[in-house]
Amino acid sequence: MVMSTVNIFEVKAKLSEYIERAARGERIVICRHNKPVAELRAVEHARTEPRPIGPLPGEPTFDVAPSFFEPLSDEELDLWERGTAGDPLSAPAGAQRAPRVAEKKARYRTGRTGRRRS
Repeated sequence: MVMSTVNIFEVKAKLSEYIERAARGERIVICRHNKPVAELRAVEHARTEPRPIGPLPGEPTFDVAPSFFEPLSDEELDLWERGTAGDPLSAPAGAQRAPRVAEKKARYRTGRTGRRRS
C-alpha cells in the first residue's frame, strides 16, 4: 500500500485528484504545518445489502404478532393522544397542572461596578 504525505493547501487545490488516488488504495496523510492532522483513504467495506432488522446473528429471535400491524382502535388512539394516568408528563384533557415556579438565579459579585468608562 502506497502512502503519501501532503500539505492541506495542496489537498484543497486538488481534492478530486487525491480522492481518486485514495479510491485506488493509496493512503494520504494530510498535514498542517508539517504535522499530520488527517488521513484520506478508501472506505474498506461499503455495505451493499441493507442491514437486517432484529437481533444479532446467533441471538434468539422474536416473533411479532400479526395484530401489531393492524390499525389502533379509537380507544387506543385516544390513549396515545391524551396520555395515561401513569404518565406524569401527560394529563387528561381539561386537567390542570401545577404551575411551575422558577427559582431566581444567584448573582455573584465580580468586583466590577458595571459602569462604562467615560
